[in-house]
Amino acid sequence: MKTPHIWRLGLTGGIGSGKSTVASMLAAQGAAVIDADAISRSLTAPGGRAMAAIAHTFGPQLIDAQGAMDRQAMREVVFQDPQAKQKLEAIIHPLVAQITAEQAQAAVQSGHRVLVFDVPLLVESGERWRKQVDRVIVVDCDAQTQRQRVSARSGLAAEEIDRIIALQASRAQRLACADLVILNQGLSLSQLASKVAQVAADFGL
Repeated sequence: MKTPHIWRLGLTGGIGSGKSTVASMLAAQGAAVIDADAISRSLTAPGGRAMAAIAHTFGPQLIDAQGAMDRQAMREVVFQDPQAKQKLEAIIHPLVAQITAEQAQAAVQSGHRVLVFDVPLLVESGERWRKQVDRVIVVDCDAQTQRQRVSARSGLAAEEIDRIIALQASRAQRLACADLVILNQGLSLSQLASKVAQVAADFGL
């Protein structure tokens, strides 16, 4: 009996693109969604797998009262010392890869045939993620739409939103990496769901 093909899809998009909404819709269609950002956050939460190495490398002053990484303090350290970012990534990235592989294996064993890797910085990571997926799906919208959504959602100042957008890959860079684009602009939720259902059907869901 022929083993069914397992699709590994990378899902990405800029802040405010609606990527998380699309991920939820794909999950509702039967895909297993593996959230790289959530994995990364769990590593630096109290009791997270990265905490011992972070304390050893950066010292107890980078650990907050709850036993999590003090994100604000770490941002300041990284800002002042570019090598600190590399040290932190050397701790975090292998653990993210390990847990991602564990979650993917568990999803396959439970019968999932479409795995969606939700990776906010997929394009920024270069070949590291690109080599691990069969297709890259980009959720796309223009910068004005991003600003409106992020402002409505988080109340951040316009300058702060622009700073976050500037730190991410450009729209053109994301589109250049895309095998498939979901344009999420001027759509109702039901219209977006319809688009996502078609994508899901293309991969056998």
